[in-house]
Order: sequence, then structure tokens, then C-alpha cells
Amino acid sequence: MNAIAQTNGFALKPNSMQEAMQMAEMLSGSEMVPKNYQRKPQDTLVAMMMGSELGLNPIQALQNIAVINGKPAIYGDALLALVQNHPKFGGHEESFDEQTMTATCTVWRKGDDKKHTVTFSRQDAEHAKLWGKQGPWQQYPKRMLMWRARGYALRDKFADALGGLITVEEARDIPEERDITPRESEQPQSLPHYPEEDFAANFPKWAQLIQAGKKTGKQIIDMVASKAPLTEEQAQQVLAVEQGE
Repeated sequence: MNAIAQTNGFALKPNSMQEAMQMAEMLSGSEMVPKNYQRKPQDTLVAMMMGSELGLNPIQALQNIAVINGKPAIYGDALLALVQNHPKFGGHEESFDEQTMTATCTVWRKGDDKKHTVTFSRQDAEHAKLWGKQGPWQQYPKRMLMWRARGYALRDKFADALGGLITVEEARDIPEERDITPRESEQPQSLPHYPEEDFAANFPKWAQLIQAGKKTGKQIIDMVASKAPLTEEQAQQVLAVEQGE
């Protein structure tokens, strides 16, 4: 029996939302749960609910599900354990080629005529700009290659067992999504139209420039627009000077 299998031991399971919330508050107040759940009963409750859908009791869920960039993910070893508990699990094989630095994971379902194989190599990691990345990719690169091959293979064949979860190791390599929508204070503000009294005072000067051939009507309009745009009527008056009207 693997580490994620259901047990008959001491594994409390809430029977209502109220009991679940009480349990989440109790567990989140403990130092025995991961730090990202401590004093966060809402996050704890969500992890417990997701774990329940995957067949994990609350403690197993909190120990094996992590929130990366706001999305749940599961550790690579727990991912395999979940798939091994699936009734259609037929078996899996893993290997590593030291010469090419290539990890291989093969998995199959019961009744499948063909096994499913996925590889992930150093070349793949370099292409994805992962190789040499600070952290686990420098500390234990072989293991990271193996987890990546395993994650892809298991998700391909056992999506029904994993509920869309990816490995923590993969989730940590996905750039965090950022909201690039400008805030209200950053939204470009439209300038008010050119004041009518200022237009009346300056129009004779602009007319002289146009009539003398020193400026075109469009140049006058563009020049004024740097301060405030002319109204449609004001712009037509400027252009009319150029047309001799």
C-alpha cells in the first residue's frame, strides 16, 4: 500500500460545511501543517475540499497539495501515488539515460494495447530556459527531469485521477500571471476642449500666420492640440481661413 492510500486509522472527515470550516480553522492554527496554510483557514478548507475529490483525507491533502501562484498543485511523488490508487492503473516504468541526460516515464492503463511513454531531456530543459535555473534545477537536475517526464506522462493517461492538477515542481517554473490592465489612475485622461474665450483671442493671430503662408490650418490645429484639442467647430473655422472663406 502506498503513502496516499486510504487508511482506516485516525483520519477525521467532516460531515458538513460547518464541521469542515471548524476543522480548517483548527488545522490552520497548528504548526504541523505547511506554512502556506498556517492561519489561513479559507485556503486550508479549499485544499481539504480538493483533496476530498482526489480521495485524500484532510491531513494528506494539506501535506501534498500546495498553492503556487494562486493555483493548486501536487508534489511529484504524491502525483504518482494517486495514479497508483486508480482502479485502471496498469503499471509504470521510469528510467534515466546518463549520456543524453534524458528522463523517461512509461505508464499504461489496464486493458490498453499500447503503453504511453514521455521523455524530458536536458535539451528540452534548455529550450524551456529551465536548465541551470537557480534552485532545484541546480541542486538536483536529474530529479527535476524525472519529475517533469513523470508529470506529463501521468497527466496524459490519468487526467481523470488528477482532476487537472500539475506537479508542484512544474508549477514553480510557470511565470506568475500579472494583470497588465492599467489602473483607473493610470488610464489616459482626455483633455478638455480649447476654451472658447482663448480661441476668440488667438484666432486672429493664427489667421494671419495662415494667410502669410507661415502655417497651414492643420499645423495650427496640431500645435493647439498639445495643450487642448479644438472642438469640431473651432477646427473648421481654422481650416476655412486656409481655404479663403
